[in-house]
Amino acid sequence: MYGTRVVRVRGTYDDVNRLCSQAADRFKWGIVNVNLRSYYGEGSKTVAFEIAEQLGWRLPTAVVAPMAGGSLMTKLSKGFREFLEAGLAEGRSPRLFGTQAAGCAPIVRMVEEKTEILQPVVPNTIARSLAIGSPADGIFASRAIRESGGSAAAVSDAELSDGIRILAETSGIFTETAGGVTVAGALRLAQNGDLRPEDEVVLCITGNGLKTTEAVSNTADDLPIIPPKLRDLSALVDQSA
Repeated sequence: MYGTRVVRVRGTYDDVNRLCSQAADRFKWGIVNVNLRSYYGEGSKTVAFEIAEQLGWRLPTAVVAPMAGGSLMTKLSKGFREFLEAGLAEGRSPRLFGTQAAGCAPIVRMVEEKTEILQPVVPNTIARSLAIGSPADGIFASRAIRESGGSAAAVSDAELSDGIRILAETSGIFTETAGGVTVAGALRLAQNGDLRPEDEVVLCITGNGLKTTEAVSNTADDLPIIPPKLRDLSALVDQSA
């Protein structure tokens, strides 16, 4: 749409990242997620800043966010800490909770096993925006979660698809698969007792649902079709009563 030259790469998120690293060296390109990553990372802190601002300059007790490379989790921690140190927000730094799809959950595994040894995985999930099998900031994200007193959860593709629908039905927000992971992960964390009834919880919804319509493409598969007659509509209403 904007006149750029778009190239599709056959492979995983990790394959693309590796190619981008090589291209940055070969062509002297500046790539946001590679050799400009420090700027990208600092920019991620604005998520924490805006949470504080939108809550009236106070902090929630818990924040749930999706994890791909892990950078957002580390910058949430840094952003909250900087606001508190500057006296710009009230409260304590929130407990941080990371979510991933079960088909690519190396950071969740680190948190659950209480280890700082990252074991790369081969992604197998419809949550492609999170499908980084060897997350660059995985160790630091895991550390930030544990230090905050938080936890992590992995959810199935079916659960994340349900999460997309739940968010749309209850809030009017249509999110992509990463947001579905966040919602489904928050439900899992609540069921496990990690999120408590007295918590004020913020969910970080990081992408629009139009990116991944295939995740909920079966929504219209079984919808009934009727003629434009009130009696036919009435029959459906009676069936659902």
